Amino acid sequence: MEEDDQEVAVESASVHVESGSHPMRLLYVPSTSGEGTAVFATNLRVGPDKAEAFCKRYSRRWQIESEYKSIKGDFLAKTSSKDYRVRLFYFVFAVLLYNIWRLTDFLLKADTDGEMDYAPVITAGECVELVASALIPHD
Repeated sequence: MEEDDQEVAVESASVHVESGSHPMRLLYVPSTSGEGTAVFATNLRVGPDKAEAFCKRYSRRWQIESEYKSIKGDFLAKTSSKDYRVRLFYFVFAVLLYNIWRLTDFLLKADTDGEMDYAPVITAGECVELVASALIPHD
């Protein structure tokens, strides 16, 4: 790619798993930081002319994926129940806790005239500890 002075390239490849071989494409596009190249893998047919737009569209999911990871890692209680109603309740409760955290963080930033960037003032772990301490009955 660098040798040809191309900014975007697509390479066909295949991935081999127990169930067989599957075609894929490796998309090489300029990094959003301006330095180097970002590489994306997909099973969709994407040509060089559409690769950059495809990657920009896909990058919009990163925040969603990060938020889902936070919900699963910081707020979702562990359960061994196979009952979907219990599992759904746990997930919905985790999303509620996540939303409480984000709202609390937003209000803290607004109250302190803080910059409204993505970095939290209060971490997810601190929020969980505060909620848990409020739920524990005092003697």
